[in-house]
Amino acid sequence: MTNGNSCFLVGIGGSGMMPLAMILRARGWTVSGSDRGLDQGRVAAKFDALRNAGIALYPQDGSGVTSPDQLVIASAAVEETVPDIVAANRLGCPRASRAQMLASLFNDSTLPIGVAGTSGKSTVTGMIAFILHQTGRDPTAMNGAVMKDFVSPDSPFASALVGGGEAFVSEVDESDGSIALYDPAIAVLNNVSLDHKSLEELRTLFGGFAGRAQHVVANAGDAETAALLADIPNLTTFAVEGAADLVAEALKPEPFAISFDLITGGAGYHVRLSVPGRHNVSNALAAIGASVAAGVPLIDAIRAVERFTGLKRRFERVGEANGVTVIDDFGHNPDKIAATLDTLHAFPGRLLILFQPHGYGPLKVMRTELVDSIARRMRDGDVFVLPDPAYFGGTVAREVTSADIVADLRAGGVDARHIADRAEAAAMLVAEARPGDRIVVMGARDDTLSLLAQDMVERLAWTG
Repeated sequence: MTNGNSCFLVGIGGSGMMPLAMILRARGWTVSGSDRGLDQGRVAAKFDALRNAGIALYPQDGSGVTSPDQLVIASAAVEETVPDIVAANRLGCPRASRAQMLASLFNDSTLPIGVAGTSGKSTVTGMIAFILHQTGRDPTAMNGAVMKDFVSPDSPFASALVGGGEAFVSEVDESDGSIALYDPAIAVLNNVSLDHKSLEELRTLFGGFAGRAQHVVANAGDAETAALLADIPNLTTFAVEGAADLVAEALKPEPFAISFDLITGGAGYHVRLSVPGRHNVSNALAAIGASVAAGVPLIDAIRAVERFTGLKRRFERVGEANGVTVIDDFGHNPDKIAATLDTLHAFPGRLLILFQPHGYGPLKVMRTELVDSIARRMRDGDVFVLPDPAYFGGTVAREVTSADIVADLRAGGVDARHIADRAEAAAMLVAEARPGDRIVVMGARDDTLSLLAQDMVERLAWTG
């Protein structure tokens, strides 16, 4: 896989594919691709950004795959029946998964820094990239979310950063087992909890990832993670209000920020993050630990992470109208949703939540834990609305639905409602909102959720 090759990415607009395309293009590859979202007219600005980077886009009808010299890269969600894959197989094109291509770039770098865990991967990746960038390390970073600090008119969808330094920072995915492909110099392990796989499978995958690293930075405050670390020699641990090498104490939350005291090596440092929530304190500790392991002085890492302004769709304040604040959030599994609800409930105001599940399969796996996490955190007056799960085509078993989750929540006393059509669900929340409320749009895998959140702000303004 040498520079200058021609590659075609099937599903190029996906959160994991778009930054890969940008990195390959910046490194001299001839890059082209297709996407269902392009054919369906969704999020046109994203595809304009790809074109502006010199990437040719085609309908997903096989017309872009024309030569056996093209390396065809596809995500795990792309079926063999997709016309581009049919064309690739007919021509005998070499094939690679997204994870295989990314792992090749990652493993070939001088300082590969991999960020793993069920929750917090994108934020920690963004924090490490920002720290390394701010301290002159000129990193390359691969993220599944847009890093707001790197957004510019020339790079409106900055989920990738391409630098000339030694570090290649990337989140690595356990959901498809591809974490096993990565050989990190520095491995960050945030947490281990249910999302796509069973805990037994996750323990094997995360344990192997940590075991291959030269240095591990791990969350000692997470019981599952701590249990994996008994035999790791080069280890930096972190914890929020616990025992570790890096400990956060005296947390002082604000609506959209948080401060704490960082205790390490017998010394204390006051830190104020520009992102909110206890979970982001944990994320910052992980990023500081990884950056120090990469050679950044501790105080430089601390001062840099304080300036980090966050990621798109991670507790992002979209706007306010008529006293109602709209927040766009990536919460989609029990831990992520819990972190967001805990952060919001630290301050007054009713919550009106629209949660679009990211698939029928995850609903089946997470059903019990998801319902329990939500039910324990909803308060009197809060409303939880579920439209049907995200679906963009292909075959899928619909064994557990949004209606099933709503029935479980209502049995637990939650004001939960199933409104199958997402637009109707959003309109209901806008109509019901009153000053002091927070509307939260939650979900993964669907870029149009951000457009929905912005539309809700505009609708709130019209109703004033």
